[in-house]
Order: sequence, then structure tokens, then C-alpha cells
Amino acid sequence: MNLTSEVTEYMDELIDIRRHLHQHPELSFQEENTKKYIADYLENLGIEVKKDVGGNGLLGYIKGGHEGPTIALRADFDALPIQDEKDVPYKSTVDGVMHACGHDAHTASLLITAKILKNHEKDIHGNVVLIHQHAEESLPGGAKSMIEAGALNGVDYIFGTHTASHIEANKVGFCSGPAYAAADSFEIDIQGLGGHGAMPQLAKDPIVAASSLIVQAQSIVSRTIDPLESAVVTFGTFKGGNAFNVIADKVQLTGTIRTYLPSVKEQIKERLNGILNGIESSYGVKCHLNYHDGYPPVINHKKETEWAKSLAAEIDTVEEAYDFPPSLGGEDVGYFLQHVPGTYFFTGVGNETLKANYPHHHPKFDLDEQALQNSVKLFLSIIEHSSELEQ
Repeated sequence: MNLTSEVTEYMDELIDIRRHLHQHPELSFQEENTKKYIADYLENLGIEVKKDVGGNGLLGYIKGGHEGPTIALRADFDALPIQDEKDVPYKSTVDGVMHACGHDAHTASLLITAKILKNHEKDIHGNVVLIHQHAEESLPGGAKSMIEAGALNGVDYIFGTHTASHIEANKVGFCSGPAYAAADSFEIDIQGLGGHGAMPQLAKDPIVAASSLIVQAQSIVSRTIDPLESAVVTFGTFKGGNAFNVIADKVQLTGTIRTYLPSVKEQIKERLNGILNGIESSYGVKCHLNYHDGYPPVINHKKETEWAKSLAAEIDTVEEAYDFPPSLGGEDVGYFLQHVPGTYFFTGVGNETLKANYPHHHPKFDLDEQALQNSVKLFLSIIEHSSELEQ
């Protein structure tokens, strides 16, 4: 087999699928039309499809004609609550909803991969599970529920990709070990005693208390965590107060904590609780922390990462397969990698000339669609060389 050589003839279809999905985005847990589109496409190819897996997720099964491992390929398909501001023919038709993170491209790439694999299923060593995952963008995410519904049953390895507009098109990045962080969130409610702005002695000001908390929290990473470890504590919102001359009664803060190691997460939580106790004592207020464990870190397996990188380096349209630094962003693909070995790689789609250099989650996010062939080619190469994983 030389499956990667066939991708060129499907490029127009790949782009058409991506643009269709881009024009018809759906938010997490609301992907009814998208899942139908995916299911119809796979079934028209003659691929067995299992629907409503853990929610709106779908599984496709391709059974090879020879013995070999079972490999899962994963793509997500939900969109974001962002207004599309691009001036392009394939602009989102749904007000306030947009594929601003490349999930439309992930889905299109996996569908074309499925089409080519189905044409050659008798030559495949092992089996392929196509994981089309819903709800990556919103907690609790779709990966965990899909796993609980049996998405990884019989799967030996898993591979997936994320487009990256900050990587030049025709480059592919690989990160062995921690690639994305655990993405937790929190709310802190501070109850004070409201009063007149001219008589602060009669009030207990939660805004001043919250301000002190924010400043003290900046020392958690710099003075609690080992400098050789990575972590982030970010406050995202500060809500409280209704008038310039009124001391607020209560304040709410929200934010996120990003870590790679569970031990570091526990250190941060312990230190944050300690600061809150001090705030209560110092300002006479009451503090309540509501902490939400988010997605686990994405930990790529070394052997599978290096192997996939070596395959990418042999692809004719990949200019460079290189080591990509880890990020403190979050992704629920980490759930899959907790259960079976594999890797999550980064397909470069950035192209300044095409205005495809805006960051992910930006209202003008776009990508170099020609670069999507590299996702397809690497998926195909992984399946074509799958027997090497067993050596």
C-alpha cells in the first residue's frame, strides 16, 4: 500500500467538507445536525457506525483483512460561542456560533481518512476505530462519557491531531510527555457587609478583600511551586458592586488553574485555601471556594510520539516534523491517553498570506486548507505501518 499518494485526488472533497461544517457550526452537546452529517457520510461508505456514544459521539469501525493492532483515530466536532468575523464565502451562517478552533478541519480530515481506508480495508493489518467526539469545548466534555460507553473497547493505540495556526503550514509538531495541562476552574464568593461609600468603618468591604486575595495569589506559583514545574493561576472575572458610592455586600471571582502534576495541583489548592483563611481573618469577611476539576493533562506516550514523528518526516508535503513545546492549554483527549498509549500531534495550518494566522478562539480564525492533507497523510501512514507498533 501507498495510501498517502491518494490524498491529492480527495483534496477538493476535503475542503468542501470542512467548509460545509464551518458554515453550519453547533455548540457543545447540541451537535445534532453535525453528528447526522458524519454518520450519513460514514454509512454511505459502507462503514459500520455506532451512534449516540456517550451523548452525541459516534464510532466508525473498519476491519482490516490481516492480523494487527486496533488503532483509534480521534477528531472532535463541536464549535464555540463566537461571532464569525471573516469575510469569506464559507463564513458561519449561525449567528454567534463559529468553528474558531479547527474542529471542522479535524472532522473533515478524519472523514477523508476513513474514505481512503475503506477503499483498502482488505489490505489493512488490524482494525481502525474512528472516534468522532462531541463536546470538547465544554465541561464535562465528550471524551470521558464516550470512554465510559465503550469507545476504547478493544483499542490498542490512539492517535489524534489538533490544527495549529501558530505553526506554519506544512510543519507538524510533536510533544512527548506532557503536551497540555489539567484545566481546572474555580469560583470564590466573598461575603462582606455593605454600606455607604462615605462610612467604610461601618462596612466590611469585599472588594478590598478580593483585591488583596488576587495580589496574594500571584505568589502561589512563584513561592510555593518548584521553579522547575509549570503552573498558572489566573483570575478571569471580578463581579461585585452596583454604584460608585456604595460599598458592595458581596463579590465573586472566577478563574482557572493549570498544572501538569496532581501533586502541584494539590499544592496550589492548599495554598489558595490558606490565603482565603487569612483574608477572612484580616478583613472580617467570609470566603467560599468552589473548585472544579477539569480535563486531565494530555500526556503523550514517548514511543508512539517518536514513531509518529518519524512517519511524518517521510511525508512529501511535510517540510518539517519537529519537537513542539508543551502548552498549558486544556484538551479532553487526555482521557483517551490515560487508557491506551498513543499521541496527539499538531498540524500546522498557519499562513499569513491567507490571513490564516489569527489565534485559536479568535473571531477571524481561519486556516490554510491545503495543509490539512498532512493530517490525513499521517493518519493513513499510521494505519499503513501499524504492524511496527507491535515490534
